[in-house]
Amino acid sequence: MAQSYDLHVKRIYEPSSPDDGARVLVDRVWPRGVRKESAQLTLWLREIAPSSALRKWFGHDPLLWVEFRRRYRVELDANRPAVERLERCIKSGRTTLLFAARDTEHNQALVLADYMKARRH
Repeated sequence: MAQSYDLHVKRIYEPSSPDDGARVLVDRVWPRGVRKESAQLTLWLREIAPSSALRKWFGHDPLLWVEFRRRYRVELDANRPAVERLERCIKSGRTTLLFAARDTEHNQALVLADYMKARRH
């Protein structure tokens, strides 16, 4: 049986920690108020973020969450280079996916983490 990924999700506005491992920002747009030096990113993988059209359609509306997840997974299926790049990062050890949205229950980083974990099995 395959070993599961050591994959975590947190807001970029939370303080960085040595426990984060590789810090990967998965937003298409740079987060407001965050200085690049203080972000301590390993990678800004903007190309894995939802398309601008999907992000604007969703607007973090919890009523659209189920459909957003489905549509974003379709985009991820069609975005093999970015998914494989993230997969290489995750395989090298603990990885934290960073996002800027205020909503910690309905955001692309959660969908992406589930998607990547499902690829592992």
